[in-house]
Parts: sequence; structure tokens; C-alpha cells
Amino acid sequence: MKRYNPKEIEPKWQEHWEKNQLYQISDDTNLPKRYILEYFPYPSGSAMHVGHVRNYTIGDVVARFYRMKGMAVLHPMGWDAFGLPAENYAIMTGISPRQAIDENTRHFKQQLMQMGFSYDWSREIDSTDPAYYRWTQWFFLLLFKHGLAYQKESLQWWCPIDKTVLANEQVENGKCWRCGSDVEKRALKQWFFKITAYADRLLDDLNNLDWPEAIKTMQRNWIGRSNGAEIIFNVENSDHKIQVYTTRPDTLWGATFIVLAPEHPLIEIITTAEKRGEVNSYIKHSLARSEIERQETKRQKTGVFSGVYAINPINQQKIPIWIADYVLMNYGTGAIMAVPAHDQRDYDFAITFKLPIIKVIEPMAVNNVTNLDSQTNKKDTEGNYYEGEGKLINSGDYSGLDSSDGRKQILNDLVTANMAKETVNYKMRDWLISRQRYWGAPIPIIYCSKDGVVPVPDKDLPVLLPDITDFQPRDDGQSPLANSSTFVNTICPKCGEPAKRETDTMDGFACSSWYFLRFADPHNDQEPFAKSKVDYWLPVDDYIGGAEHAVMHLLYARFWTKVMFDEGLINFQEPFTKLHNQGMILAPDGSRMSKSKNNTIEPDSLISQGYGADSIRLMELFIGPWNQVAAWSTEGLGGTYHFLQRVWTLCQEFLSAAEINNEPNDTDETFNTGIQYPMHRTIKLLTEDLQKFGFNTAIASLMELVNNLYKLKVTDKFCHLQQWRTAIEQLLKLLAPFAPFISEELWHDLGHNDSIHQTSWPEWNESLLSETSTTIVVQINGKLRAEMKMPLPLNQEDVTKAASVNEKIVPFFNGKTIVKTIYVPDKIINFVLKD
Repeated sequence: MKRYNPKEIEPKWQEHWEKNQLYQISDDTNLPKRYILEYFPYPSGSAMHVGHVRNYTIGDVVARFYRMKGMAVLHPMGWDAFGLPAENYAIMTGISPRQAIDENTRHFKQQLMQMGFSYDWSREIDSTDPAYYRWTQWFFLLLFKHGLAYQKESLQWWCPIDKTVLANEQVENGKCWRCGSDVEKRALKQWFFKITAYADRLLDDLNNLDWPEAIKTMQRNWIGRSNGAEIIFNVENSDHKIQVYTTRPDTLWGATFIVLAPEHPLIEIITTAEKRGEVNSYIKHSLARSEIERQETKRQKTGVFSGVYAINPINQQKIPIWIADYVLMNYGTGAIMAVPAHDQRDYDFAITFKLPIIKVIEPMAVNNVTNLDSQTNKKDTEGNYYEGEGKLINSGDYSGLDSSDGRKQILNDLVTANMAKETVNYKMRDWLISRQRYWGAPIPIIYCSKDGVVPVPDKDLPVLLPDITDFQPRDDGQSPLANSSTFVNTICPKCGEPAKRETDTMDGFACSSWYFLRFADPHNDQEPFAKSKVDYWLPVDDYIGGAEHAVMHLLYARFWTKVMFDEGLINFQEPFTKLHNQGMILAPDGSRMSKSKNNTIEPDSLISQGYGADSIRLMELFIGPWNQVAAWSTEGLGGTYHFLQRVWTLCQEFLSAAEINNEPNDTDETFNTGIQYPMHRTIKLLTEDLQKFGFNTAIASLMELVNNLYKLKVTDKFCHLQQWRTAIEQLLKLLAPFAPFISEELWHDLGHNDSIHQTSWPEWNESLLSETSTTIVVQINGKLRAEMKMPLPLNQEDVTKAASVNEKIVPFFNGKTIVKTIYVPDKIINFVLKD
């Protein structure tokens, strides 16, 4: 009998599929489409591990399933290859980023093909290819033309190790997200994309997305829209004014101090001479902390008194002006009115510095129960502060009003007095895209002493990234491109006079903000994509990857998509119809896999050990629900390999029986009903499971089906060969998306010349899903004594008669009397006996 050897069959079929371009998809089709895409991978290391493989396995199983369901499936792959890792590797080794990326992508591609992933490699793209980043630069100029790309000088996060600026999203607990070093603030002239112009649409359109709620909540919180008011506080004995943003004007009578962000420009002007040294020292230390760290609610509040006071416009009370880092300059106006009785952070600050706390909201009672516990009304367990609605107290003429009514009346009165205005505020800031590094798409801007900032004409794109040998970043805030005179020195396209090129490169997220569109038309050299092709393929139906890019890549891609929609380039406003965040695969000990820990498990080594790619693919999905974290298990891999061996053996035994018996055409309906029910039940279960990503339960159903076929084989011994052939062919089709190599090999062993992956997905017959028989448990005085297989339908009389003559039961009746018979329909019959 032919032996199962993955080392032999898998390379054979990998080569065959590639040679015959089995998965290449044409745009010229009238079929319904399905666009399935995994996150654009970054080839930062030399190899993938099994954690990466899970993501790609999910996408491949779904792509194979929908192809067999008769759909045109776009399932492409490419490389998000610009960025710091390749450049840092070049600095360390002297190997150019180009060479490092080329070597890594070759290995990654070999691994992906080795795993049997059904990508259309004719559409492969690379973000570092000038044919690709030409259009990234074109989109930059589109944004520039509409005022959505602009330059300004401001304080920015600077990584002293990577020597480049970082966006707010790329600073984690005061450290660089890439290298983990402490970051600092520098005043630099930088390029930004005006993503805030789309804040409302980015927020509102989340309601229409079929995405995990956790991801949508993260984006809502990051955008952070709030309706409120800017209220003016005069600085005592001064002409200076402080504008404060608040969503709760109704608490104004409870404001007992003002807090300015350490970056606020008024601090230097109003701080008293006695306090200047202390204030400057505090500001220096505050600016070393990230905004996320500063916003941590459990962190001990810090601050310093400016030495001056402000006047509360509602009651003319004098209140102190403090500087504290829990207030951010980029949210609201960088100044808040602190109401410690009704805000947790203000309360914590007031307790720390012994500042007054005045209660101005009294919770309302409903049926003698206060509304403290409702979801919209928060209060700490000790009752120190209350953040909900209620009745105004200690609020002068406004006392007694409902807080919502008081909020409107107080604001109207302040607006009338020119001391306030209504406004909408956002936490989200514009997207900083300048990077002072070499390995990125050059920003297509020219600086001319006569014409100023000049965009590079479309006809001159791409602005090519030059080959250089010194990749070391500079300390002066310029990229290594500034060292290349042949790159920097150019001619102004407007006046023809000597000019200078921009030497910053674009954030790598710019390249990944539109790649999903390029896959629809990857070889177009006249435009980024043909609208007709994008109209057919886009938006992406299933976008698969981790949750780590919730407020970076996913938000940026949505922004670019909306800009393109407004420009008339596409006819949809959201790029990804459905988002799937897969769970992480951990090392066997439960720790995170990483090269530094030397605990990564690469598929190559498992394949070389003889397990084969099919076993790995099954293990990736059978290990647990696809969207939950799971630890890798070598024992589990052995289990999936054993399952495939059972499938192999079953098929080979059938082939041997068919060869001996020459496959007679049998029509025995008795056996037919026995094999049809489990088969059609499995077809239905797998179809439904794959549509809802129930991979682990689908594989469990396949295993159960194989078990049932083995049981039938024992009784039938392949006597009904035609029915067995149909069953085994259906089994292989169901297995094909999960284990493509073994399915293809066995399909051809059965005599087929076509590929199993181009056949149709099995259909179930609902009328065959009713069981034709059942197992009756026979008990004596409640104890199991026998089991009987009986045809349906049943009645108690037939079951009693059959049980009474069962050879295992008859001996129990000797010398005893049946006092009661208990029957559970179609399940149990219990005889109660006594002497």
C-alpha cells in the first residue's frame, strides 16, 4: 500500500501549482467576487514562525473555500518593505537595505509557497519598488493639492537611537515602539497629513462596519470627539486670558483651580519670578513622558503652582493656576477648569495638593433610589466624586436646575457676555509623516528660493531613492539623504533655477495605506489603478490580521480611502468590509515568540521533520478558536499528522479494494442511508462553519466523519464501492481547503486529472439529514446492560419487544418480575425488576 510521505508529495504539488498558475485570477469574469487579504507583511526578519503562519492559513482556507463555491477569488501577496528595521540592519552589518529586503522576501516567499498558500503571485507588489512608490508619491501630491498635506514646525517626539521623529501612536509609555529607548521632544519642521479634516466621517462611519467592537471602540476613543464649550478665564491683574475647553459648563461653580498643560505658551508669560525655576524644572521632566503615560489615571498626580490666579467668569472667584502633565496641549485648548467634586483626575490632584473641593451636582432620586449606579453616572466607591447628571447645588441662581438644563443656561449666559463659545473637540491629531531616515519613499517636494515649496510634477515621478553607502542618521534632524548632493541639488520645475529636494522620507504607513487597491491592478504604469478593476474587486471582503494596527494602519487606510472617494477615483468609502483579528500563537511555555528569546518555531523545521505543511495548517486552526490566543503544542501537531495518516490509509484501502473488485455499480439502499447521513451532515456543518470562521469545529467535524467512515468500513468492508468512492471524494473536497497537498495527491490517486482545488464544493441534501436509525440504551434497575441499534421511527412496544429478547438482557429476567418499564423515546428503556 502506498505510504504517506509529505516530503515527497508536497514539493511535487507546490511545483505543479506554480507551473500551471493554478491560482492566477483573471479580471475578465462575470463571477461574483471575493477579495480575501491578510495584512501586508513586513519582511523584517529572515523567516516566519508559526505565529505568522496562522494568519496566512486563515486567509488561505477561506480563499480555497470560496473558489470551490464558484466565486472569483482575489488572494494576493506583497511586501511592506520600507522602514527602520532594514535600515538599522544595514547600519549594523553594512548590507544595504535593498539587499537585506530582497533576501528576506525570497525566504518569506519560499516559506509561503511551501505552506501551500494559494496566492496569485502574478500580482506580487513591493512597496520599495519605484513602480509602486511612484504612486505613493502621487497620492502625497494629491493630498498636497487639496491642502491635506502641509508643513509646520512643532514639538515632536524624537527617538535618539533611531534618530527620527515618531507619531504619537508610535510612543508607548515614553519609549520608542521600535527600539524601546526613551524618547524626547524636539522642535522640528515636519510634514503632516490633515487626517483631522476627516474626523467626523472616520468616526460616524464606524457604525456601518462589520468589525470587532473592540477595534471600533479603540478608533472612537482615539478620534475622541466631544461637544463642549471654550470658556474664557481672565488672569488676575493682567490682560491675558485663558481659554478652557469643557464638556460640563454646568459644573463651573465647582471649579476651584485651573490647570495648564506643560507646553502651554502662557506659562512663560504669566509665571511669577519666584516660581519660574520650579516651573521650568517641572516642565522639563513632564515633556520626557509620553501622552499615554501622562493620561494614566492610576499614576500619582504631579504639578506645580504658577504663582498667579484666574477669575472664574461665573462667580468672579479667584482660583489658582497650576501646571500639570495630566493635561495635554493637543486636546482642547491645553487648559482645563478643574472641578474635583465631579472629575476623578481633578479629585486626585486636589487631594494630592490639598485644594478645595466644592460639590455642585446632587444625584437625583428615582423611586427613592439615586441614579448613582446607572451606566452614564459614575462615582467612586467612597463617594468622593460624582461624574453624572443631577440637580445643581451651590450654584447661585442656577441651583435647583437639572444639570442638563443648567448646562445650557450657563453656557447661553456666558456666550451672551462674550465669555464662551460652543465648540466641538477631537483628541486625534494630524498624522505626522516625515521621517529623518533613508529607507522610505522620498517626499516629492522641492524648495526654491524664488518659488518656495514646489511639488514635483507628476511626469517627473518617481523621485528615486538613490543608492548610498552611509545609512547612519544625522543628529541635526536631517535624513542621510542630505549627504547626497546629487539627490539634494536639482532644478525648480517652475522657474528653472537651482533648488533643493526635501530629504525626509515618508512614514512606512503611507505605503500601506493604499496597497490593497494596487493589488487590483498591480502592473499599471499609467495610473495607480484602473477604476473599472477597483470597482469590481474592492472593497476587501475579508481583511485578516492582528489587532496591533487599530489606530495606525487601519485608521490611515480609512482616511486615504475617503480622500480617493472624494476625488472620484473609487466608488466606496470604507476599504475593508469585514475585519478579522486572529489570536496570537505563543511558545509552548506560554511566552511570546521572539528571536531575542530564541523560542520561535519555524514551519521549515517542522516540515523537514516529516510533519508536512498540511499537518501544520490543521494544527494552526485546530489548536483553538481562530481569534483567541493559544500556545503551540508539539503533541497537537502529532495529532493532526495522525489524522491525515488515517485519511490516507482509508483512501489507500479503498483503492486496493476497488482494484480487486473492479468497482461494481452497487445500489444497496440499506448501506446508502448509513453513509449518506454522516456525509451530508458534515457538508452542512463545514459549509456553515467556514462561512463564520469556525475552523476548529469544522476540523473536529472532519475528524468525526473519518471516525464514522472507519466504523462503516468494519461492517461493510468496502462492498459498496460506488458509494464509498462518492463518500471519499466528498471527504477529500471538504478537507482540501485545510490540507491542500494530501487532498490533491489522493484526488489524483482516485483517477482524476483535474485539480481538486478547481472542483465544486459539495452540496448537502436536507432530506438526507434526518437520522434513519438510533441507539437505544437498555438498563436494568438504572444500570446500563446493553445497547441496540434500531431503525427509526420507533414506539415503546417495538423497543420493549426487542429489548426483552436481547441476548445480553434475557439472563437478567430469570426468576425476577418486571414491576415497571420506563421509556425515554428514542433513547432509553429501563426495566425495574424485583425478586
